[in-house]
Amino acid sequence: MTIQCPVPKILLPVDGSDNSMRAVEFTGCLGRLMGKSLSRIALLYVMPGSYLGKHSDYKDFRSEIVKQSDIIRKIREQHIEKEIRPFLDNAQKVLKDEGIGIRIEELVSDGDPAAEIIRIAGEGDYTTIMMARKKHKAAKDFLTDVTNHVVHAAGRHTVYVVGLEVLKGTTCPVPKILVPVDGSSYSLNGVEHAACLAGTFREVISGITLIKVIDTTRLENKEEMEKEARHILDEARNMVLLSGIKEGLVTTMIQEGRPAEEIIREADSGNYNLVIMGRKGRSAIKDLILGGVSTTVLQQCVNPVIAVVSS
Repeated sequence: MTIQCPVPKILLPVDGSDNSMRAVEFTGCLGRLMGKSLSRIALLYVMPGSYLGKHSDYKDFRSEIVKQSDIIRKIREQHIEKEIRPFLDNAQKVLKDEGIGIRIEELVSDGDPAAEIIRIAGEGDYTTIMMARKKHKAAKDFLTDVTNHVVHAAGRHTVYVVGLEVLKGTTCPVPKILVPVDGSSYSLNGVEHAACLAGTFREVISGITLIKVIDTTRLENKEEMEKEARHILDEARNMVLLSGIKEGLVTTMIQEGRPAEEIIREADSGNYNLVIMGRKGRSAIKDLILGGVSTTVLQQCVNPVIAVVSS
C-alpha cells in the first residue's frame, strides 16, 4: 500500500481579528514546511454586508438593484481599500516572513461568510481550509458559528481549526501529533493524513501517538475488544511507517472509557500540538442529536490544532 498525498491548496479565511491572525501564523509555519508541495494559497475576506448599513437609510439595500448602483459600488470599494486591504496585506506579509515562497492570492467576497467559504473552497478546488478558534472566556463553546458550520459542511475538504495555545514556543507547531483510530475507513483517512505530514515534516516531528479507546459502555467481550484494538493499532502504525518516519517515533496506546473523554484527556495531558481525526460525514444537526466523538473533541479540546480530514 502507498500513501496518497494530495497537493495542498490552502484557503485561509480571515476577518481582521487577532484570532484569524493566529490561523495566518500557523498556515505560514505549515506552508514553509510543505515547501514545493504547497501549490496554492489564498487569503479570503468575506464581507457580510453590514458595512453598507452605515451608508444607507433604506431597509432594502440588499436588493440586486441597489447592489449594482454606482454609489454602493463606490462604498464597497472604499471600504475594501480602507478597512480590508491593509489587513490582507499584513497577513500576506506574515506568510511571506514565515517563508511562503509562492504567490499568495487575496480574495474579497460578499455574503454569508460560512456559505461563501464553502462555495469558494469548492469552486477553487482547494484541498484544505484553515480556520481559527475564538478566544472567549465566558463561553464553553470556543467555536464561532462560522467555523462550526464550515467544519460540518466542508465534506470534501480537510479543515484545520487552530487552537488557542498552538503557537507557544519556538518550534513550528506540528511536532507532536495525536491520531484517534477506531478501525473505520474514516479514521484511516486521518491516519493517512498524519502519515503524509510525517513524510513531509520528518525533521520537526517528535512523535505520533495512535490511540484506540475501548468503549466501556459497550457490553461486549473485553478480551475480544482488546484483540481488535491491537489489530486496529497495528494496521494504523504500519500505515504511518510507510511515510519513512522512524519506528521509535510512532507510539500506540489503548485506553478504556468513553472515547471522547479519553481522547481529550490524552490530548491535554500529553501536550500535543495537533490532533487529527477522520470525518464521519455527519451533518451539524445529526451530530447535535447523536453526539459524535469528533464533535465533542472539536468543541472541548481547545489548545491544540484540530484537523478534521476529508472523507
